[in-house]
Amino acid sequence: MKIRAFSAEDYPRILEIYSRSKLDELRFEKQTFQFLPLEDDEKRLSALKESTIYVFDDGEILGYGAVFESEIRALFVCPSARGQGIGKQMLEFLLSQIHGNANLFVAESNAPAKALYEAYGFKVSDQFLTEYNGQPVYANEMVRNSGAVRTTPRS
Repeated sequence: MKIRAFSAEDYPRILEIYSRSKLDELRFEKQTFQFLPLEDDEKRLSALKESTIYVFDDGEILGYGAVFESEIRALFVCPSARGQGIGKQMLEFLLSQIHGNANLFVAESNAPAKALYEAYGFKVSDQFLTEYNGQPVYANEMVRNSGAVRTTPRS
């Protein structure tokens, strides 16, 4: 297994992982969301394309992440590959690509993701209302100071 730079031929698999994973981050919301494919989501696709993208490749791509300046813009693991530490490895790798403070955005209700980020020194710095596919959703910005010490997350 290795984390490597994204290449153009990885794009269909990125779209597939996104389609299988995106609504998971909203599963704790009270309302039901209609999935919007990444290729049809102008805002999120544009943010991804201007980022540096990495893939977790174990003979097949099982996850991907993206960084833009100090922001982690994406971290997705294929649902069938979860629980194997791929998300933790990707997060550690993405953090190694950021010099200084790091930030990311997460659905406020996504407690499992927030717990992982907190284990790596992230703290909620802001709450705001955003939208996904035209429906409102509260989100948090989380920030990690460059001097933060990672604790080993529980599996």
